Amino acid sequence: MQKQRGMTFIGTVLMVAVIVFVAVIIMKLTPPYLEFMSVKKALNNIATQPEFREMGKKEIYSAFNKTAAIDNIENIKANELIISQSDRGPVVIAEYQVVVPLMGNVSALLDFYASTDE
Repeated sequence: MQKQRGMTFIGTVLMVAVIVFVAVIIMKLTPPYLEFMSVKKALNNIATQPEFREMGKKEIYSAFNKTAAIDNIENIKANELIISQSDRGPVVIAEYQVVVPLMGNVSALLDFYASTDE
């Protein structure tokens, strides 16, 4: 009598289902993280401008809006940025949340934080 070797059909189906489930979650969570990288890049571009120390809120909002339009940033608007002063000049903080629906009534809540002071 020979013993069975390898995976059964049900084992294969379950493994494929798990792989597909993980792949779907990764595909749904990737766009918010890519957008967060664009937000960090926008804040870095603002902070590296030579006139950043003398910029007011309107100029910072305008610079962020220009970059947001180019990089297709939609989850945070310029008026939601937190702007404060420090001894080294203005500090711009982008803090926001994104809710990503996964399936049915299950969603993922992602918290993002970026600052020019990092």
